[in-house]
Amino acid sequence: MASTLPRMDLAERLPAWEGVRRQTDYWLTVYRRTWRGSVVSSFLVPLFNVVAFGVLLGGFVDVDPARLEGATSYLAFVVPGMLAAQSLQTAVGETTYPVMGMVKWNRVYYSMRATPLRTSDLVAGHFSFILFRLATASAVFVVVIAPFGLFATWWGAVGAWAVQLLIGLAFASITYAYTVRLRAEEGLGLVYRLGVLPLVLFSGSFFPIANLGPALEWVARLTPLWHGVDLTRMLTLGTVDWPLALLHVVVLVALVVVGWWLSVTGLAKRLAD
Repeated sequence: MASTLPRMDLAERLPAWEGVRRQTDYWLTVYRRTWRGSVVSSFLVPLFNVVAFGVLLGGFVDVDPARLEGATSYLAFVVPGMLAAQSLQTAVGETTYPVMGMVKWNRVYYSMRATPLRTSDLVAGHFSFILFRLATASAVFVVVIAPFGLFATWWGAVGAWAVQLLIGLAFASITYAYTVRLRAEEGLGLVYRLGVLPLVLFSGSFFPIANLGPALEWVARLTPLWHGVDLTRMLTLGTVDWPLALLHVVVLVALVVVGWWLSVTGLAKRLAD
């Protein structure tokens, strides 16, 4: 009889979608208790940033559009970069201290793993919640900037929003894989100091990477965020270079695949300790 099977047999028979569905109640409960804390960052911060950096600061920037990668104004140049940077920050924020808490502090992952859920189900459930956070936060940002007339086409707006899910998932998977291998939370500070901050500042979000000089420009091109920023900017401005856009997608998808494997193997090893 099925009820007499060991837990591992039940886990092997559990479909992947069912594993994610069984965690829905947990993640909905988490969001109901924490959504107020994300209101400011998801709704007000995008508007403040667009006005402060794009409108007010941008009013002092008078540059040839050829030096702004085709953008007709600094506002049109900086907003796609800010959108991609927000996706990075949202993804990292959901895969650092929250993941550390589920492994080390409240140990929720251990209780979940004591059920028929597999390790891959735990990772998939967490990533599903992160995708929800990325989708809502990015949608709000797109709605906020839409009245500024920055989107060349409607499909560009939809495409730019969809790209944020890919950007966020790429960084979420890599950061998740790093976090589950940490023994002490002090290592998480390095993610923000040596990872998030340099990427946001030097991956083309706020100024063209050509300003960095030939050597550092190529270093910037190797960063995942540059691929996300450039792809978002292409779609926003309606200046899509399809071969380059395909390269951006391939790089980000490759990061998701590698990060997924590292996340599952890392969490499995950690829960086996």
